[in-house]
Amino acid sequence: MNRKKIALVTGGSRGLGKDMAINLAKKGLDVVITYNSNKEAAEGTVNEIKSHGGHGLALQLDSRDVASFSNFKNELIKQLNDELDTSTFDFLINNAGFGYNGSVSETTEEAFDDLMNVHFKGVYFLTQVLLNTLNDGGGIVNISSGLARFSFPGYSAYACMKGAIEVYTRYLAKELGERKIKANTVAPGAINTDFNKDRFEQAPQIVDMIASLTALGRVGESEDIGSVVAFLCTDEAAWINAQRIEASGGMFV
Repeated sequence: MNRKKIALVTGGSRGLGKDMAINLAKKGLDVVITYNSNKEAAEGTVNEIKSHGGHGLALQLDSRDVASFSNFKNELIKQLNDELDTSTFDFLINNAGFGYNGSVSETTEEAFDDLMNVHFKGVYFLTQVLLNTLNDGGGIVNISSGLARFSFPGYSAYACMKGAIEVYTRYLAKELGERKIKANTVAPGAINTDFNKDRFEQAPQIVDMIASLTALGRVGESEDIGSVVAFLCTDEAAWINAQRIEASGGMFV
């Protein structure tokens, strides 16, 4: 009997990451999620994973703190051994992140560095640290943004990090190909999650504007993204590699 495959989703306690974790469980995977500070929300996600037949684990991780990644890896291996009788996993989904809005003239160095540490540097080095615990034939899914293709004022710093992630993903696909590890990027458009909640509530006209710019005529929801990520972690997606898949409902087409 083949063992169930295991996915690790960073930032899986809420929003898009939560929906990714649940959809992965629905596809028959066991799922490890990370959370930064909200342990209660993470435990809630684990319970939902279990309700869909998957084994769920939640581990604390600060994606800004590169120095902590080795300790995180050790704890991950310990938990995998204790709970699932293995020391490796199959799919890494680099999802953890936060939003930031500020014009080029307003963006501070501190804000820029914070975005860099979470959205690019953290992704780069967490992936590096975990490479020898990722099974051959597995995969990496990095979360980008539609903002790496189209532009909205106020998102230059955030979008630059996502552009870097897209380049990084192609290099991962090239360098890990000999291990049959695939690497792809999923780029959501504007999504109605807690990521954008405050902005949408403050200016509801933005929702109507985004809908008018989208071929399918609405703003995206979490469930529009999680199923795409889960698909990339199945055998049906075995020949998809080094691709940027935009899930935006057709923004600016």
